[in-house]
Amino acid sequence: MAAPAATKPATTIEAVVFGKAAILRALIVFNALFALQTGLDAAYLWGGVALPDGLSYAAYAHRGAYPLIATALLAAGFVLAALRPGSETSGDPLIRRLVYAWVAQNIVLVISSILRLDLYIGVYALTYWRIAAFVWMGLVASGLVLIIARIALGKSNEWLLSANLATLSATLYACCFINFAATIANFNVDHSLEMTGDGTPIDTEYLRSLGAAAMPALDRLYMHQFGNQTTYLADQMMIDDTIAEQRQWRAWSFRGWRLVQVLDKRGPLVLPPPTQPSQPSVPDR
Repeated sequence: MAAPAATKPATTIEAVVFGKAAILRALIVFNALFALQTGLDAAYLWGGVALPDGLSYAAYAHRGAYPLIATALLAAGFVLAALRPGSETSGDPLIRRLVYAWVAQNIVLVISSILRLDLYIGVYALTYWRIAAFVWMGLVASGLVLIIARIALGKSNEWLLSANLATLSATLYACCFINFAATIANFNVDHSLEMTGDGTPIDTEYLRSLGAAAMPALDRLYMHQFGNQTTYLADQMMIDDTIAEQRQWRAWSFRGWRLVQVLDKRGPLVLPPPTQPSQPSVPDR
């Protein structure tokens, strides 16, 4: 009786996409592409190479920030799928080293994006959206570090999810104690052309849109320029509203109380000279 013909093992989609050979090739390609991008960023950010003609700092920052979303998601998804606990690939030393190198390059990409944003702010000043971008990039970097910790410590995907949620919660909690309006106003005034003789002309209209919290920084600007605390009528109305609001116990806050202590010490209303500069607001707030 003839022996039955040998049958080839069935090839599943999972074996093709997440098999050892496929993952190894993918990691080699990913590392090569990211190394090329890291080299370009090093030339522009640390090597002093000028940006190509027609490429503004805004476009350069945006090109670094937007792809970061895709690369972070790609890194997280690929690592979670390829290095599942107990899988063949999770115990391969070469694959683990390539994963470490790739995630490390993702972290370098985040740092490069932060430096791009810093260059952008140096030209276009600080806004709420740009602070949010800094916070978001920090969360991305911490998530990538947690991926490395998950692999090195042999933790589960549930541990990684919980660690990321804890990091996000801690970040949101810490942000509750930061006066972002005052931070933006102080930074923009301290780095303005009017205060330092170099930098970006101050956008006073944007600072006024931040509310009464920006008035101490504007007062420093006016004292430096005119020798007094120049105030628009609209500013005085905003100050009066803030003081009146803090006198209501339901609206009282420690931050508001501290601001009122400063605003109460301001002198009488002084109208600004007609030549006071005000840079038109730029987009991307």
